[in-house]
Amino acid sequence: MNNPYPSTLLENAVNEFAKLPGIGRKSALRLVLHLLRQDEKNVNHFTETLLKLKKEVNYCTCCHNISDTEICAICADKSRDPSVICVVENVKEVMAIERTVQFGGLYHVLGGIISPIDGIGPSDLEIASLEERVKAGDIKEVILALSATMEGDTTNFYIYRKLTPYQVKVSIIARGVSIGDEIEYADEVTLGRSIQNRTPFNESYKLVTK
Repeated sequence: MNNPYPSTLLENAVNEFAKLPGIGRKSALRLVLHLLRQDEKNVNHFTETLLKLKKEVNYCTCCHNISDTEICAICADKSRDPSVICVVENVKEVMAIERTVQFGGLYHVLGGIISPIDGIGPSDLEIASLEERVKAGDIKEVILALSATMEGDTTNFYIYRKLTPYQVKVSIIARGVSIGDEIEYADEVTLGRSIQNRTPFNESYKLVTK
């Protein structure tokens, strides 16, 4: 079968772009051809921005959100309620919830969810650091805002069990977000209402197990 690419350099670039999530080979080719049409200055700026991101990006030492500084802007914001923590899977969920303008507490980014099929266990996530934050005694409520999937529910239950010994309210966002849906794709109104109408986790768990 003949190689459809007229240049090995072009093919190599397409192969790299096609490794990105959600980017097929046709989209990768379109992106590469777009970059080829740009001035060298623009392409250099593009690559330098990515390299700078990779080399210099920080993760908040408190909540593990992506940050330019040791403590992210959300954790450093004195107007937010530090006694309420919203637990999310990744930074994308932080951004989604922030767009709702319905939550005024802090976050805790797990860095994923428990998924045995993918080889991801509790020790691979920031669950121990969440427990340490709760153990310090300043947290009154932990809101579990993970996706309504089997993996998300498994992670919710694991965290609930880990936090049970502490005097902290554990709640879960209302299921305005449909079963199987990802938090990042929920619209702002639905997500905002889900946070506002959150319920105690133990009540939600009892309903599921009946």
